[in-house]
Amino acid sequence: MSRPAVLVTGGSQRIGAAISRAFSEAGWHVIIHYHRSKEAAEDLAESMPYADAVQCDLSEGDDAVAMATALAAHHPDWRALVNSASIFKPDDVTALDAETNRQAMQINARAPTRLAQAFLAQARSSKGRRVIQVTDQKLANPNPDFFSYTMSKHALAATIPMLAMGAAGPDDRIYGLAPGAILPSHDQSADEAEISHRMNLLGRRTHVEEVADAAVFLAEGRLATGQTLFVDSGQHLLRQDRDVIYLARQQMEAS
Repeated sequence: MSRPAVLVTGGSQRIGAAISRAFSEAGWHVIIHYHRSKEAAEDLAESMPYADAVQCDLSEGDDAVAMATALAAHHPDWRALVNSASIFKPDDVTALDAETNRQAMQINARAPTRLAQAFLAQARSSKGRRVIQVTDQKLANPNPDFFSYTMSKHALAATIPMLAMGAAGPDDRIYGLAPGAILPSHDQSADEAEISHRMNLLGRRTHVEEVADAAVFLAEGRLATGQTLFVDSGQHLLRQDRDVIYLARQQMEAS
């Protein structure tokens, strides 16, 4: 319990699992949040020297706050929160789907914001605390696809400077971490992912470990608060009129 603790939401799957492993390798006590992936979360925790798994349904309004209250009472040095849990469902820019939007705004924006607020109000750490909100390169390079998802990530990004100004102490830091196309998503095939993940300024695949290492860097460093770090091989510096999932399909169909 003398080790610094980090809570990683969605910490047993995809990018969240890579972030959990990176913090463990850096010597942190990792709290792996899951919703339904109990077996994966517990298996991952058992593979680490210092880790726990905790269940919480982020779609339920007050559950995230209750989780934060319990963790703050249990961990005397809860130093970092990484909000990685997210849903990625398609809806159309011309016809917002109400249920898709409700889920996206709750899980991708409201829950991580309320969790950050509860963390900053209750967590204790003598070294200062870190909130890392995982957003998306779509903040700088938006397109009309996955409309509610993108809306929710923009909403979450807007909270970062506000929390930094109004909810954080002088030794705390609030950051954004914005990945690009990293892992196959939605209904992508491996061939589509191989093409789409190279649609960036460097023409290379950004590896999930790079995002994980960036999360540890932000948690252990002292960059100016309120900033967002893009880890996407320069994808956010381009202008793409559709999601790269569909751009890759168009390229494959044309070839």
